[in-house]
Amino acid sequence: MFKSVRTKKLFIEQAEIQMTPLIDMVFILLIFFVVTTSFVSETGLNIQRPQSSSSETLPHDNLTIEIDAAGRITIDSQRVGLLSIRSFLQKRLRLEPKLAVVLAADKTISVDRVVSVMDEVRAAGINEVALATIEKN
Repeated sequence: MFKSVRTKKLFIEQAEIQMTPLIDMVFILLIFFVVTTSFVSETGLNIQRPQSSSSETLPHDNLTIEIDAAGRITIDSQRVGLLSIRSFLQKRLRLEPKLAVVLAADKTISVDRVVSVMDEVRAAGINEVALATIEKN
């Protein structure tokens, strides 16, 4: 009679890191951060604001009117003329009754141009007008 001899086979498994779940997790995090990040673009024109030592920070939900060094006026990245500011703002005021305006004017622009724009804003029925400045060091 024959005896059967069983030999033990040793299986040595090497530890390895599965890359597929790791890559999936990285893509999910990337999509999450892209979707939840808000990008704020402050102005569409190149404006050098005047400095002020009494400046305050306002909420970002205001309407910004920009006047560059050449005197061009933009509202919501749309170029407008001085005489069309009033009608543009009156339409916006019907949609947003508590609309406030921030006027971002270049520091080299004449005060006369800034006052003319402020007059049109007030004539549209908006009483809250602020002037955008940078904080003085």
